[in-house]
Amino acid sequence: MTVTTGLTRAFSEPGEIDRNVLGGKGYGLVEMTQEGLNVPGGYVISTSACHDYLEHGSMTEDLIEEIHGRLNELEQATGKTFGGGPFPLLLSVRSGAPVSMPGMMDTVLNLGLGRDAAIALADVTGDTRFMADVLFRFHGMYAETVMGALETPDREDLAALIDDVETDSQPGPVYDRVWEHCQTLVRDELDDEVPSDPRAQLIGAVEAVFRSWNTRRAVKYREVHKIPNDLGTAVVVQSMVFGNLDEDSGSGVVFTRNPVTGEPGLFGEFLAASQGEDVVAGIRTPDPVTALRDRLPHVYTELESTCVELERRRGDVLDIEFTVERGILYMLQVRSAKRTAQAAIRIAADLLAEQVVSTSGALATLTLEQIRQVQRPGFDPDAYARAHEDGRLLATGVGASPGHVVGELYFDSDAAQQAVKEGKTVILARPVTSPTDLHGMIAADGILTATGGSTSHAAVVARALGTTCVVGCAAVDIDPAAGTMHVAGRTLTTGDIVSLDGSSGEVIAGEIELSEPAAEDDRLSGLLELARERAGAQVFARATTPDQVRQALARGATGLVAGIDDVLATTGHLDGIITTLREGEISDASAALEAAVATEFSKLFADASVSEFGVRAIDFHADESSELLRTAELFIAHPELALPLGSEEILSAQLRGITAALQNADAELRVHFTVRKIADSGEVAALVALRDHLPGAEQVEIGGYLTSPRGVASIDAITEHSDVVWIELRVLQAAVAGISARHLLTSEPLDSYLRRGLITVDPRVEIDDQVGHLVDTVAAVIARDRNRRVGIRLSGPVTAELVQALQQRGFTRFGVDADEVRPSILALGQRDRQSE
Repeated sequence: MTVTTGLTRAFSEPGEIDRNVLGGKGYGLVEMTQEGLNVPGGYVISTSACHDYLEHGSMTEDLIEEIHGRLNELEQATGKTFGGGPFPLLLSVRSGAPVSMPGMMDTVLNLGLGRDAAIALADVTGDTRFMADVLFRFHGMYAETVMGALETPDREDLAALIDDVETDSQPGPVYDRVWEHCQTLVRDELDDEVPSDPRAQLIGAVEAVFRSWNTRRAVKYREVHKIPNDLGTAVVVQSMVFGNLDEDSGSGVVFTRNPVTGEPGLFGEFLAASQGEDVVAGIRTPDPVTALRDRLPHVYTELESTCVELERRRGDVLDIEFTVERGILYMLQVRSAKRTAQAAIRIAADLLAEQVVSTSGALATLTLEQIRQVQRPGFDPDAYARAHEDGRLLATGVGASPGHVVGELYFDSDAAQQAVKEGKTVILARPVTSPTDLHGMIAADGILTATGGSTSHAAVVARALGTTCVVGCAAVDIDPAAGTMHVAGRTLTTGDIVSLDGSSGEVIAGEIELSEPAAEDDRLSGLLELARERAGAQVFARATTPDQVRQALARGATGLVAGIDDVLATTGHLDGIITTLREGEISDASAALEAAVATEFSKLFADASVSEFGVRAIDFHADESSELLRTAELFIAHPELALPLGSEEILSAQLRGITAALQNADAELRVHFTVRKIADSGEVAALVALRDHLPGAEQVEIGGYLTSPRGVASIDAITEHSDVVWIELRVLQAAVAGISARHLLTSEPLDSYLRRGLITVDPRVEIDDQVGHLVDTVAAVIARDRNRRVGIRLSGPVTAELVQALQQRGFTRFGVDADEVRPSILALGQRDRQSE
């Protein structure tokens, strides 16, 4: 019995399992083993061990001893010997972070091949050529992954080395020939060798997996996907089964539903006489997994029933890796599948309809980014048809990640990244992608590869990024060194424009015009309606034109808000009014302001089929529009405009304009007029008095936007005088942090500041502790009197974490940008209500 430190766990060990300790891969393997599925035996080295290694730079002797102790247990359980015969035990050593990071960290297969084990493998399988293939694979993978070699032998080298070898040839000389050839390359490059001692190989591979947590590509992936850097990775050590043993063997990846369209039924790929790396690397184009139905029908039947049961138990569409060895099915990995936005919506709706998941479970399978993706524009149908009629279709591959994109071809990831920095829309075209291309893939708007299938590296990463992708486009010949792509008798070079259809897999020469998204998806509408019912909240959309009003309402907004300065700037009125203010008296501009407000808001109110519409007064001191308003010059002429109620005449003009616009609006429409930067109840009282002195304006409710700590601290008194109050969270966060509010809407300079550790909270997505105390003050007022209409105004993309944190505090009114209505509704509906 192994004495453990708690840093390892066998798959077969009973008890509770923790994803954060075992990682996603280890969790799935332990779970499948406990459920009685045919999983090759093994054990998991925990994320805690990774933390220790990264902190100290080495593994402790106790951990090494425990790893070897688990290995001894595995030998006993399998009846095989690690490093020897008569039945050799070979291992796969794979990473397994708590959050899936496909293709980002290291793996070593076929580990354990010293000379004795290799000879025993040839003897037990009766196939020396097979042994040579496994040995060649192992050496190249170990040299590259563990030692960092760049010059590993090509597959063609193996063919030349064993050209005269038969299946029954003496294995010893063949081992020596292949091993020495591979070692020579490593010695020449690194002045080092792959260890021949299998136990040294194991420790080296485990350390390599730990180190891979901090590789540039892994760090970049976590940065893009907002994955915490302190999770660490577990290591899965598992006995090998061989998909490359014979024609009744093979490896595959299967999804329980189509991850591109969401269509029910098995979707995936199977490659006969291969190992898993051959499938995911994209270097060979596999067969559809349904080909197993004819090749090995009993295996397909077992795989199908296993997938159905696993999906039902987990309540989500799954990505499953499997191997078939001599007609026997083995399960190697199960995890929630990466999927396209369109597929995610269909899958969530179907799982709910099939009663596989509850409403909360269905909503939990969706992300806010997926909702944003389906709102993006696509090819104009007429322009698309003309492109086909004109013969501009160059080739058709496999549509791996939907979307329509038009961009310039780039064949090198570094060049693609630089081109994007220069403002270009880029399509990255590669023969096949690898993790070293991640930075180019992240930067690109579209990805095209010549080989690989729908589970290749390019396809999986593109789906995770939400990037349009076409793979397996065999008709194209891409030469990155020359910067060319040959297809259909044409040669395209760097910078040439092509259009990609990530659904059909079509590659089209030249530009196809883009148009707005097609008709609404009934499934999405149904899911969002369920989310709205669960949320119990109101979502107000910012809109400045009649088209935006209609769009916001179509997306489910329950109310609308508009800034007078935004509306007048959009319609061309603002510049003239500001010029008049700068060059003359306030009275000269007020009449034009009143007329413009009446005209433009009449149009907005006419299309506003909601119960409530918020109108914000011009903010002459707005940081984000100071250039538009020419603030510095304006305040020289009229310094009073720098204060919220500095000019009653300007405020009166706006109120009169709104009152006039309401004359033709729906009688049920409730309009509130707010002033930004309110910080004292006296200001609201004065605004109410101003409204009360204007004929007909009594129908307009009065309120304010609070943007300062003082204003929020005075919330109780302010809400006593107000009909409506909005807390402008972004500006409040900026005020507390001492940062310009406009910088909370951009990547830089805050991204750099955060990377340097100069600020501990990202005010764009998290609530600062000091702001949290202020927000709690507001929440206490709401809790005490539910009739006080207090909302939170959010700018830019919302996050589920932020919205749900505010919802948890008791807020039920949210103001967001028009594009963020649906993501906000989803986030509000996803909140776990067990705590309520």
